[in-house]
Amino acid sequence: MAIKNFFEPFTALKHLGMKPHTIRLPYEKKIPADRVRGFHSNDLEKCIGCGNCSQICTCQAIKMVEVEDVPDGFGRTKFRPQVDYGRCSFCGQCVDVCPTGSLKLTDKFVWITEDPFDPETGWVFIPDNEKFPYEGKGWTTSPETSLLQLERQEMPERDPEERKKDFEPVIKGFTEEAALIEASRCMGCAICMQGCPTGMYIPHYLNAIEHADYERAVDIFFINNPLPEICGIICTHRCEEACVLGIMGKPIQIRYEKGFAAAQVDDYRKVLGHPEPEKKGKKVAIIGGGPGGLTAAYYLRLKGYDVTIFEALDVLGGMMKVGIPRYRLPQNVLDKEINHIIDYGVEVKYNTRVGKDITFDELKQNYDAIYIGVGYHKGLTMNIPGEDAEGVLQAVYFLRETNLGRPPKIGKKVLVVGGGDVAMDATRTALRLGAEEVLLSYRRRIVDMPASDEEKHEAMAEGVKFLPQTLPIEIVKDENGHVKAVKYVKTKMVPQPGGKRPKPVPIEDEVYEWDIDTVIYAIGQAPDLSFLPENWLEKLELDSRGKHIVVNEYGMTSIEGVFAGGDIVNPRADVISAIADGRKAAEGIDKYLSEKG
Repeated sequence: MAIKNFFEPFTALKHLGMKPHTIRLPYEKKIPADRVRGFHSNDLEKCIGCGNCSQICTCQAIKMVEVEDVPDGFGRTKFRPQVDYGRCSFCGQCVDVCPTGSLKLTDKFVWITEDPFDPETGWVFIPDNEKFPYEGKGWTTSPETSLLQLERQEMPERDPEERKKDFEPVIKGFTEEAALIEASRCMGCAICMQGCPTGMYIPHYLNAIEHADYERAVDIFFINNPLPEICGIICTHRCEEACVLGIMGKPIQIRYEKGFAAAQVDDYRKVLGHPEPEKKGKKVAIIGGGPGGLTAAYYLRLKGYDVTIFEALDVLGGMMKVGIPRYRLPQNVLDKEINHIIDYGVEVKYNTRVGKDITFDELKQNYDAIYIGVGYHKGLTMNIPGEDAEGVLQAVYFLRETNLGRPPKIGKKVLVVGGGDVAMDATRTALRLGAEEVLLSYRRRIVDMPASDEEKHEAMAEGVKFLPQTLPIEIVKDENGHVKAVKYVKTKMVPQPGGKRPKPVPIEDEVYEWDIDTVIYAIGQAPDLSFLPENWLEKLELDSRGKHIVVNEYGMTSIEGVFAGGDIVNPRADVISAIADGRKAAEGIDKYLSEKG
């Protein structure tokens, strides 16, 4: 061995007196250079796992990995970003597009493991509220600076004082420029799809709209929704509740974007180009021509089944037609989309009430499968003295007759009891029929009302007077048996255990009175299963409250070959949920009949 090599190790002794470049825990002052932006810090609780940081990364340095023990559920996933610092250029684009503000670049860190890429433990970041030897620097975003905050295009509406005098549409509709700008706000993360009951491909059709390709958008709509323009006007738009842009700003107007694009195409069938399906030689009966029944009919016809809808009224559409006022859903839109479905060869038996004009046994005997989509058309009562007075109406009856062109006579002062969307529709319809004053009585607070915020705001703007925490206890009749007044008490909200909403309790010390000409009940609806004979009703499984039919994953009831959907099954009681049920039942019926042979 050379003498040089022998003494070589001892040369390291010269470093003994030098300060190490590493740091000791808990913390030791080590200030990075000003040009250092820092490493990624992500608040795992605040992060929703949308993956937008991964999508925008031009270095492909971020991948989404599943992390246990982080919140998931509606509007979020269990995935969190993991950064490969061998690839990362520290450009900060991922931070710029973080819709929650959870992701940052910061130089306030200590490296404590051998795996700096681990999204949970690779780096320990010093919270802003903890002592650190210098003022940290980094890169973050906010609602004011985020690249995501392109200005939302609001839907223009007619003036409340003007619109409350007629049944013309409240909304004016998007211009093409506004629609394209609004669609361009989409990040493509698809978190919004969690909110859609029928799973519409929202980022895909928003991309088509952004490029003014409306025919491609229609193709995407009809994959799982044959009533896109209707939904583009009156959908409850839970997709927007999940939209990531709503966390620090305003969500995309997904509903109105869909409605705008669908309105640009007059002839759906020409665009869709469905070939004539091979006939299956089997027949399906559909009870009720609402959104669920129409949806099931459409997808069953595409599969080659003969479909007959049995409709008790002389019009199709169910509650879309007879429950939703025309100022919310125009007749021409209904006609366009219903006729498109019927034109595929769906047979309709109008004015045919099952159980009266044709028996359920006949349907069971003559058809290979049955779909029940009868909806909730039976209004509830309060069971208080005097409600048999002339001038007391059910909201479902009031709205149906008005929509069918024969509105019931109402007085100048109208009281609507309830707090849901039906109640809002009743109040606003009463105004349009000439009521000079419309009161809305609800036993809970305004914030507790199940009606959508937009419906409440529009009703208030039109002059409806909200009377929260009031409870009618008697309807006073005049000498002719007509409504004269309504006695009521106020309520107090009593907190309930287990996080339940407060319970309204009547304050009976003092009774008040309103002078009223017409009372409209909008306190809920119930199913009407009177079309079923007793022997079939006994076989039908209902939920514990007896309000909804129980179905399996394919939409089949406890009666073999009988499927159901819509309000009769789904407590959500909205159009998009009925569409989802109808589509699921169509798949279930096809599976059932295919296996049956």
